[in-house]
Amino acid sequence: MNLDSLWANFLERIKDNISSFSFETWFKDTKLFDLSNNVATVIVPMNLHIKHLNDNYKDLMEKVFNSLTGTNFDFEFKLEEDVGTQKNTIVNDIQEGVPHQSIEDANLNPNYTFDNFIVGNSNKFAFVAAQAVAEKPGKAYNPLFLYSKSGLGKTHLMQAIGNYILENSNKKVLYISSDKFVNDFVYAVRGNENNNFNKIDNFKNKYRNIDVLIIDDIQFLGTATKGQEEFFHTFNELYASNKQIIIASDRSVDDLKMLENRLLTRFNSGLAANITPPDFELRVNIIKKKISHQETGQDIDDNVIEYIANCFDSDVRQLEGAITRVFAYALMMNKGIVNLDIAIEALKEQLTDRSAYKNDVHRIQRVVCDYFKVNIEELKGKKRNQTINYPRQVAIYLCRTMTNESFPKIGSYFGGRDHSTIMSAYQKICDELQNNQNLKEVINELKKELST
Repeated sequence: MNLDSLWANFLERIKDNISSFSFETWFKDTKLFDLSNNVATVIVPMNLHIKHLNDNYKDLMEKVFNSLTGTNFDFEFKLEEDVGTQKNTIVNDIQEGVPHQSIEDANLNPNYTFDNFIVGNSNKFAFVAAQAVAEKPGKAYNPLFLYSKSGLGKTHLMQAIGNYILENSNKKVLYISSDKFVNDFVYAVRGNENNNFNKIDNFKNKYRNIDVLIIDDIQFLGTATKGQEEFFHTFNELYASNKQIIIASDRSVDDLKMLENRLLTRFNSGLAANITPPDFELRVNIIKKKISHQETGQDIDDNVIEYIANCFDSDVRQLEGAITRVFAYALMMNKGIVNLDIAIEALKEQLTDRSAYKNDVHRIQRVVCDYFKVNIEELKGKKRNQTINYPRQVAIYLCRTMTNESFPKIGSYFGGRDHSTIMSAYQKICDELQNNQNLKEVINELKKELST
């Protein structure tokens, strides 16, 4: 195939993606001049075309051209008087550029996508930043630095970026841990001891001939001085070529004291996004999403969901593990039926001392509901009539005085109520106890029941 035929096929495909007016204005008089060094050089009529195509159509052109050729080329636009002598006229076998890549080659897990990432207040900023990078790698935020404690979704987001880029472009992606980077470097250096440069060349080709480098757990690079130096050079080369770099750590850039300052300076030059532990609402949503995949055919009571959400409030992985354990326990011990008692029994060995107090909250709620003959769903619900509001206030008071839970935490047990509402209910009972003998007797009876 000659260049003219290749470009004619490309233009036919471009026509399907833009208006006829835009095609006539910006594409009709263009010509493919050369394919070399991963670059497709295109001749355009005027300087105005160079700016407009770069600003408005370059991503589309790369996507269409790369799908046509099966390789990854960048576009460069030039005027005819600037290109000199024609270089190539025949394309026998296109080998320039980066070949199509599989998910396996990129070290990606296809299950990590943006669609199945549950978004809440604690991770929304990181999620939006990750989407922006996925849509415009190398142009939006570079580098993107994600940080959080383990188990909060960094790896999911990083791999979601990689999966999105692979699905929507021909860019070459590599997801790797910092340990793997160091091990590959050490292997390459040892292979060079006998003046065999093949391993060094292979290492550089692997990490520098890519469009998107995603490197996890960068904090472990701190123990490898030579590894840091090599990553510094890799970072610089990728960054200078406008290749996207995504980094994750269990701590902020400023807390990575074990890394060289020149690396930290580069990390700080992009966008840093923190993921904090999920709030109650997000934990509930995560549980509901996980339950929907269990295919049990049964509706799980909100009491079970809230119980799990309150017991595991710092780590999404622990939260998901708790759900799996509850369903497995129910299958073995209760014919697959999941209820609050089964959930408490299934998780009792996993709960910390602090979590033991949380069990008391559920017990307080059940005892108060039995005493006042009200439904626990109503106790947590939105109804505010006196027959429900009064028992709710009593239960809140007992939760505050008999457990170590804070007002915000207690609010999460009562349908996600605001801490100020919980404080108000607690204070109301405190005030009434000053002069209401009947209320004192009720409180004492309930405390006696809860103490047995």
